[in-house]
Amino acid sequence: MDAAPRRWGRPDRAVDAVRSAVRAALTECHPGELVLVACSGGADSTALADAARYEGTSVGVRVGAGVVDHGIQEGSARVADDVAARLRLLGLDPVVVVSTAVVSSGDGLEAAARTARYAALDDLAAHHGARLVLLGHTRDDQAEQVLLGLARGSGARSLAGMPAARGRYRRPLLGVTRAQTRAACAAEGLTWWEDPMNEDTAHARVRARRAVADLEGDLGPGVAAALARSARQLRADADLLDTLAVEATTALGEGPWSATELAALPEALRTRAWRRLLVAAGAPAGQVSHRHVEACDRLVTDWRGQGPVHAPGRLRVGRTGALVSIDRAAPVE
Repeated sequence: MDAAPRRWGRPDRAVDAVRSAVRAALTECHPGELVLVACSGGADSTALADAARYEGTSVGVRVGAGVVDHGIQEGSARVADDVAARLRLLGLDPVVVVSTAVVSSGDGLEAAARTARYAALDDLAAHHGARLVLLGHTRDDQAEQVLLGLARGSGARSLAGMPAARGRYRRPLLGVTRAQTRAACAAEGLTWWEDPMNEDTAHARVRARRAVADLEGDLGPGVAAALARSARQLRADADLLDTLAVEATTALGEGPWSATELAALPEALRTRAWRRLLVAAGAPAGQVSHRHVEACDRLVTDWRGQGPVHAPGRLRVGRTGALVSIDRAAPVE
C-alpha cells in the first residue's frame, strides 16, 4: 500500500509513539553494536524498522534487518526482495533476505512457519553478531494471543501472552497499537505490504483478530487494551510461580520422588513441577499438554492403583508404592 509523501519537521504523534518505544529498547545497546529488525514488510515491522533506523542514528547503534521468505505463498521471493530494497533505501545495513523451508507438523502451518522463522533469525543474528533482534508485535497482537490462550483453556503462562524480552529478542511495540503503526507509516510516507494471509480465516490468529474486533464492537472500545494489560499482570504472576517451581523441583532432587512430598506442594507449583520434570526427562516442551500434567498429578492426588501415564517423548510416569518415577519406554520392535 502506498502512503502519503513523507513530511518533515515535528514528528506525527503516532511516529513519536513508535520511536519512543524503540528508544527504550535501544538503551540496552552500546554505540557501534548492531541491532537487527525482523521485517515482513507489513506496516508494523516497517514502522519499527524506520523508528529503529532513526533512533539508532542518534545513539550510534547500527541497525540492519532480516527479511525471512517462508516460501509458502506464490511470489514470496519477489515480495521479500521488494521489502529488502525499501529497507536499504531507508538506510538500514545490512539487509539480508533469508529463504527457509517450512515443514508443516502436527501443530499446523503457522507454528511450523514460526519455528522456521526464529531459526533463520537466530542464524542471521549469530552470523552478524547482532546484539538484539527487534520484533514488530503490537498491542493488538498481544490481545489476540491472550484470546487464543483463553479459547484453548490454557494456563497463566499462555495467558501471559508474548514476553517483551526473551534472549536476544525484543518486542518494543507491545504498548503500541496496529492503528498507530499504520498512521506512523502514512505520516512518514512509507510503503508497506498487505499480507493476504492476514485475511485467511483458515489461520487461528486471523479468527482471533476478527473476534477481538467483534468484542470491541459489542462491548465498546478498550477490550484489546484490557487483554494486553491482563497479559502484563499475569506474566508477573507466572514468572514468580515458575521461579518457585524451579526451587521446588530442585528440592525434590533426582527421581524417583516421594508421592507425599509432591502432593504437599500447592497445586499451582505442583503442576509446574510436573511439567519441568517431564521436560527434564526428555519430553518436548511444546507437546506437554494440560492433559498430560493432570494425568501425572492424579498419581499423587487421586491414587487408586492406576497404571502408568504415557507422556510425549516415549515417557512412562508410574507409581510404585509411595514413589513415582519417570522412565523412557522401550521402542516397539
